[in-house]
Amino acid sequence: MSFYSLPQNTVWTEVAPGNRRAVLSERPEMMLVAFSFEEGAIGALHSHPHTQVSYVAEGTFDVTVDGVTARLGAGSSFIVAPNLVHGVVALTAGLLIDTFTPRRDDFL
Repeated sequence: MSFYSLPQNTVWTEVAPGNRRAVLSERPEMMLVAFSFEEGAIGALHSHPHTQVSYVAEGTFDVTVDGVTARLGAGSSFIVAPNLVHGVVALTAGLLIDTFTPRRDDFL
């Protein structure tokens, strides 16, 4: 088992046009995932049974959680309770760092 994730080992997966993700670290109880967005890319509205905490590392996003939209820039964060509908629109190119608990096995 490795405790460390190194940038040169990061594997990116295309999620949708202009949107890709990389699983950075994971265990059954938690995972850390990077989502990279091109300007104008959409993280479609969806829900899942996991708790999600997201940190805006770069860029500006319109973030919608449970029907409420807020404009968030670098240094902001948001939390999504299980099963709430949420999504993002990248107003500029950006990077979200997401933590999920438990792990999203569908990302592996």
